[in-house]
Amino acid sequence: MRNIAVFSGSAHPELAEEMCAHLGVPLHPVSVQRFANDCLQVQLQANCREHDVFLIQPIVPPVQENLVELLLMLDAARGASAARVTVVMPHYAYARSDKKDAPRISIGGRLMADLMATAGATRVLAMTLHSPQVHGFFSMPVDQLHALRELAGHFENDDLSNTVVVSPDLGNAKPASAFARLLGVPVAAGAKQRFADDEVRISAIIGDVTDRDIIVLDDEIAKGSTVIELVDRLREHQVRSIRVACTHGLFTDKALDRLGEMHDVREIVSTNTVPIPETNRHPKLTVLSVAPQLADAIRRIHHGESVSALFHDH
Repeated sequence: MRNIAVFSGSAHPELAEEMCAHLGVPLHPVSVQRFANDCLQVQLQANCREHDVFLIQPIVPPVQENLVELLLMLDAARGASAARVTVVMPHYAYARSDKKDAPRISIGGRLMADLMATAGATRVLAMTLHSPQVHGFFSMPVDQLHALRELAGHFENDDLSNTVVVSPDLGNAKPASAFARLLGVPVAAGAKQRFADDEVRISAIIGDVTDRDIIVLDDEIAKGSTVIELVDRLREHQVRSIRVACTHGLFTDKALDRLGEMHDVREIVSTNTVPIPETNRHPKLTVLSVAPQLADAIRRIHHGESVSALFHDH
């Protein structure tokens, strides 16, 4: 792979290193300095001139720090005469700000996408954006991957004869249906209402889950309020067992401990789009790597090949 330069911000260097190992290219260093007035300065410490530059930076907590660092990296690459600059963003926190559901609020997902374009991004590689409309917030090409194949691969060797995939809400029903098809099992969904960031109510389960083994599939788990509410509703249907799977395991506010302490939750499965420190992990947690898929997508983008073929081939 010639004329390619890969850099990582501070958000998730372990994932970036694993991706570069799969690509067989070096991960170039980035210098981040903080001045006395709390401003950041970023320097890309490798040649970018007429190179295909990839900046790996999931937007994860601390979100504002990592976002500004990404914008400065973009500006540095553009100023260094990069031929093309692709943002590799496995997680986009502002994707949850995707609609105007109250008076006088901002749509942060669109604004941050505009900032990336202004800073110099010419392409985005993302994974499992929160909702379909987020893709349209970006004025540059976006390749969106998903981790359903990796998650399904984890479960497919189990006995699934009595299993149902359950989506916490109807908004996630389409990915849950695709996941259920990969496993060859039926799908159900919760009827959810959200009243606040950490206050949700699931009034009913749509589908047959009584006396079944359940795999709960969600795109993201932050505080875990939705999954905990769903587990409470599933108990009312006397389900046999519950396993929880998600792409983005943020697990804020000790959500992982709360989920792990629920006796009927057998396993929690997440991917490494978000860094999960070893000290914060629970014995029930399994973390799957999406680095091979992201690395393959980078290779395809660099060579002008189809990224969607990643899923058609499987």
